[in-house]
Order: sequence, then C-alpha cells, then structure tokens
Amino acid sequence: MIHALDHILLAAGSLNDAVAGYEVLFGRRADGFESGGTATRASIQLSNVRIDLVSATAGAAEGLAALAFAVEDVGKAQVLLERRGLPMASADAAHVLKIVPEGTHRVPLRLIERTPGAISPALSSATGDPDAAVAGLDHVVIRTPNPERAIALYAGRLGLSLRLDRSEPAWGARLLFFRCGDLIVEVAHELKMGIGDGPDRLWGLSWRVPDITKVHARLRKAGVSVSDLRTGRRPRTRVFTAKSHAAGVPTLLLGMDPHPPAEASHG
Repeated sequence: MIHALDHILLAAGSLNDAVAGYEVLFGRRADGFESGGTATRASIQLSNVRIDLVSATAGAAEGLAALAFAVEDVGKAQVLLERRGLPMASADAAHVLKIVPEGTHRVPLRLIERTPGAISPALSSATGDPDAAVAGLDHVVIRTPNPERAIALYAGRLGLSLRLDRSEPAWGARLLFFRCGDLIVEVAHELKMGIGDGPDRLWGLSWRVPDITKVHARLRKAGVSVSDLRTGRRPRTRVFTAKSHAAGVPTLLLGMDPHPPAEASHG
C-alpha cells in the first residue's frame, strides 16, 4: 500500500527565516520562492522526499507538522485502512487523505496518490558543489511512550516493514525501524519513562549527504552552529548535528566515512 514518503510538512513562525535557514542547511534553492513576497509555502525537493515549509497559522505549533505517505490509489487505501480500524477524513481535490489524529496517537499523517515508479521530480538546484549539498532523507524520528502501540500502527495498520526492534540501555532507548521506500521511519521510546498512554510526536530528521567532510566545512563557513564530526551508530558512517538553521527541528547529517578503519588481516 504505502510505497514511499512523499513529503514532510514543516510549519514556521517566519517562513522567510525558515526558507533562508534550510537553503543554507541543504545547499539548495527553494523552488519558486521570493523572500519578502506573499507566499505562504516553499518547497525543496531532494532525491527521495520533498520538504514543504509553510507559515504556521495563528495559535498553531511550529515545527514538524505532518508526514505525507505515497500510495498508488487513495480510494483503495482508505477502504483498507478503515477496515483496519483507522478512521479517515475525506480526501481533498489534490487526492490527499488525512488520517484522523486519534487513530495515529496524535501524529499528523496523510496519504497522497502517487504511482510507484513514476519519474521523480527534479532536485532543487544546488547553490554550490553538489557533493557539499544535502542529497536526501535518511530517517524521520517519532517519539512514543508506547512502542507496542507504535508497532500495531506502523506495521499492523499502515503496513510498513519492521526491520529492527532494539533496546539499547547505553542509549537509554528502544528503537523501532520501519522501512518506507529507501528511508526509515524511526520510532524511539525512552526506557526510563516506562510505558504510557500519552501522544506520540514527530521529533527529528536525519539527512544524507554525499561528502560529510565537505558539508561540515561548508556549514561552518556559512555560520551554521554544528557539532564536531563523530562516528555514527551505523557502521562506516560519520555524523554531526546541526544546531541552527533548521527551524527548531532536531537535525542530524549523515554520510559515509571517507577513511573507514582498515579491515583486520586474517592471512
């Protein structure tokens, strides 16, 4: 049913500031956006997802606002999910179907009609060296007080493939990895908090880059607050955290280690 994550919606108090920040962070231009104009939305297309920056409505929370998953047929998806106990709001003219928040433990989820294998939209243009620009999304992070409930939703009802279920005391977390196209929906549970019945929440994003060293250097030169490069949890990767220019969204950048440790000799 779900074959990809189509786009991520991010609400910002100042759209101009958010667009300027993400253009620097990604090293790419927002499509069709003019700073200081009257636009209420801007988009940046990456290899496997689009990020839509929108002006937060009065009284609405800023930050990650929704995930929109791609399905081949919205009508068939609606019938199937309602049979699985997920209530739906009606689809709009753009063939976007919203799942009622009570069914998703308050995480805003949408379904959008898109044919699998369709020609991917062109990437938003890089502002410099493409190797120093963000290429795509690696994973989106959702926090939950109840991991078993999350498995029932993302694997059982939405049909995403659960690829990893790991409790790691050293990290203080239980991590669930659900495959969605070529990226991961990660659901994290803080072990010390125990099991609760509160809402889940969209939390953070991890972006793939072609050359982690070039991206780190470019962002430092551009005045972005970044952590030092460090070894990633995934083998042969290096990561760093962006502490600014991300509209308040916890943000990690990830790339392959250009100098991985030499393989031990068994000769």
